[in-house]
Amino acid sequence: MPGAKINELLSFDIHHVASLIRARKISPVELLEAALERIEALNPELNAFITVAVEQARDAARKAEREILRKRYRGPLHGIPIALKDNIETKGLRTTAGSKILGDFLPDADADVVRALRRSGAIIVGKTNLHEFAYGITTENPHYGPTRNPWDLERVAGGSSGGSAVAVATGMAFAALGTDTGGSIRIPASLCGNVGLKPTYGRISCRGVIPLSRSLDHVGSLARSAEDAALLLEVLSDSRRAFHFPFSTPASSTRTSRRAAFKKITLGRPSEFFFDRVNEEVQSAIEAAMNLFEKAGARIVEISLPNAAKWGEAGTQIALAEARRYHESQGYYPTRAEDYGDDVRKRLEQGATVRAIDYLQAMETRQRAASEFDAAFGRADVIIAPATPVAATRIGESMVNIRGEEETVRSAMVRLSRPTNLSGNPALSIPCGWTKNGLPIGLQLIGKRWDEARLLQIADAAAEELSDVVAAGFKASRKFAANRLRD
Repeated sequence: MPGAKINELLSFDIHHVASLIRARKISPVELLEAALERIEALNPELNAFITVAVEQARDAARKAEREILRKRYRGPLHGIPIALKDNIETKGLRTTAGSKILGDFLPDADADVVRALRRSGAIIVGKTNLHEFAYGITTENPHYGPTRNPWDLERVAGGSSGGSAVAVATGMAFAALGTDTGGSIRIPASLCGNVGLKPTYGRISCRGVIPLSRSLDHVGSLARSAEDAALLLEVLSDSRRAFHFPFSTPASSTRTSRRAAFKKITLGRPSEFFFDRVNEEVQSAIEAAMNLFEKAGARIVEISLPNAAKWGEAGTQIALAEARRYHESQGYYPTRAEDYGDDVRKRLEQGATVRAIDYLQAMETRQRAASEFDAAFGRADVIIAPATPVAATRIGESMVNIRGEEETVRSAMVRLSRPTNLSGNPALSIPCGWTKNGLPIGLQLIGKRWDEARLLQIADAAAEELSDVVAAGFKASRKFAANRLRD
């Protein structure tokens, strides 16, 4: 296949490219070389990758090519370039966690999720930039530099999985793994125009992932579609809770069947908290999406989460205490306090102020949050809300004004995503529109625990209803990503 055509494939979903690889119309080696060329061209400006695994990836691509030629096809990830957030340990490949402290760390084993990807035949193309130790939401990294939003280079990519989101949005990888402790997959997905899935707590192993808060950490994916997110989830899911996405045949995921799915679902719109303080453009895009869903036959009902406003503080207390404990246990803090960026060091200092009673009360709140979500799902199949209350803010900004109220960027970005880290419910962000400045807006869908299959079915159908809106905005944009993805 000519090089120009291969370059075009970097913007396609995994499903499309995997069919070409399986039919031997394109080789994993050709596909990887195109991805590496794009990384070389784009990464100096975007700063999505900390480490590019050029030689390891080439070896893996050659191996995948040999296997496929011998008809030893492992599945739809075989030969597909995938990126990893750089707090996910990779044997013999530097894993920094975005920190100075681990700048030269070479793990002696792969994380469980990396083993699963390698078994599937995926090609690990590199390690992506993140907020230091995953403890922030902008990926303004003091040691490796900020990751820049491809739709406006002066704006943040979101975090802490910002590099992963940008790698996928710009075709440097077909998908990427991230971690989500308070929204760190869904926030960058919303700000960069990806699908970002945080699965049920415990669905995917976190062994071999440098933790932020073990009670709240989730490994998930950033991808181009709900189907691609489902592929990754099926590969990564803990075998004790096997997962199977129902779109197993091409016929079952046609445009017609996706739209037909909407006539059978009920979407729950929270009457409290989630729509209380949201930017006007975001609010308008979410309301327009819900109108489209209703026209397609979905039923939208009001549901109640009366204590949602209290959950953010509980999540903060748990994260502060557990992050402090981890960094003390590793001998990083306070021994090497000067090697942290200012924002992360201050949060670790705060961790010492969390009393045992505060931590225990926060854990009790966690259980109540899960029960409150369970009750809400008595009325709805999924819950719908904004993913973030604002679009991407400017690099260096610490405050944002939402409907006349000043709020820190950090508080605003995590406010609508943190509840499901506390409860453990699966949640994802899908693109649903654009601001007048051409910035993506994300819509959040929240599902029942352990029912990602239903959540992803509905997300796939929702994305189909929104596809014309998203495509029109993409074509109208003259920003960095749109121009480069047409190259």
